[in-house]
Amino acid sequence: MTEKFDAIIIGTGQAGPSLAQRMTREGMKTAVIERKLFGGTCVNVGCIPTKALVASARAAHMARRGGDFGIAIEGPIKVDMGQVKARKDAIVKQSNDGVTNWLKNMENLTVFEGHGRLESAKTVRVNDDLLEAEKIVFNVGARATVPDMPGIDDVEYLTNTSMMEVDFLPDHLVIIGGSYIGLEFAQMYRRFGSRVTVIEMGPKLIGREDDEVSAAVQEILENEGIEFLLNASCIGLARRDGQVVVSASCEPGTEEIVGSHVLLAVGRRPNTDDLGLEAAGVETDTRGYIVVDDELRTNVPGIWAMGDVNGRGAFTHTSYNDYEILAANMFDNDPRRISDRITTYGLFIDPPLGRIGMTEAQVRDSGRKALVGKMMMARVGRARERGETQGFMKILVDAESERILGAAILGVGGDEVVHSLLDVMYANAPYTVIQRAVHIHPTVTELIPTLLASLKPME
Repeated sequence: MTEKFDAIIIGTGQAGPSLAQRMTREGMKTAVIERKLFGGTCVNVGCIPTKALVASARAAHMARRGGDFGIAIEGPIKVDMGQVKARKDAIVKQSNDGVTNWLKNMENLTVFEGHGRLESAKTVRVNDDLLEAEKIVFNVGARATVPDMPGIDDVEYLTNTSMMEVDFLPDHLVIIGGSYIGLEFAQMYRRFGSRVTVIEMGPKLIGREDDEVSAAVQEILENEGIEFLLNASCIGLARRDGQVVVSASCEPGTEEIVGSHVLLAVGRRPNTDDLGLEAAGVETDTRGYIVVDDELRTNVPGIWAMGDVNGRGAFTHTSYNDYEILAANMFDNDPRRISDRITTYGLFIDPPLGRIGMTEAQVRDSGRKALVGKMMMARVGRARERGETQGFMKILVDAESERILGAAILGVGGDEVVHSLLDVMYANAPYTVIQRAVHIHPTVTELIPTLLASLKPME
């Protein structure tokens, strides 16, 4: 027997629960389906647990630096990984319980626990139940990519998900992948006390960033004792004497890196393998992401896709914005589009990177006349006071319109400071608005007007 609803939401990541609440408040009889963990990646194995671990790692790091601040700490700093994990688990449980209870107690919402698959453009099968609705929304997220590299089936490996269960200190953690996830874990476990080696197939870390950003990030991490191997032409794995052996080239006689554990951090893939998309004719791209238009509609009327699964953002904040776009168009007669948002994200190493808009390489490729300003964090009083002078701030401005094109702030508070520039970009205001603003002293943000006053033509 088919149970009829006005809407069905598959997945409870960042966008799904909020959309469920909006739909039910609009009087829609709604079903939500979750196959595993309520709250999705961010709550359970992504942002929240990793940032909890980052906080513990920073505490250990600052304890070791006590002498720099005139604080004497007797004896070596010890890290209890069991307690670190327990703290992380408690924070995750609070968030997971919050989402779970919110959904299960929501009026006019029916929660189904199981794997949802389309049987047609209007029907979804979950366990033994067949659900029908005029509106179906996918919010099923993505997972870590496990590449088909030599020896992958012969070794035990970790991903960002299985790392959440680690309650011990790896002796030597080898991380394959030198981008955002891999670098956060690299610094984290180095500060916990592991030896860490990062292997990257590209010529630099975090390939989408400008060269100077990548180089500065590498220098920051090398200063903490993290080892890097770039330009790895062919990565292979093997098991030997209880250790994991990683080679960076498939040529005979290649130097090998022997580690106790290996973490795969080479990208994400969408969870579209088993959704029955073909039953409804829902289109996916060559990487498996559900294709959506500027308002999150798929090629099939009545079916939408939000969050990581649509390949249009891959961040928690863009997932939530997907919900806002869909709800505004569906209920508020307020046309909103994916293309309205400005690229923004962070790299949460310490010090963090806040990134918005275009990179310098993108500005150059666009052919437009631009102004650029750069300031080393060593000039920032707040950075000196905290003993964290690594990094720099860089801002790009259109020379003709005076609009901010992009910025990279790698330094103390960079992930927060960058929003003052982002808001000016959304306001479509000239850079002079913030350049003439009076900011609080002593802060990092107070140097933004000073930096903007020193813009020069980009050569």
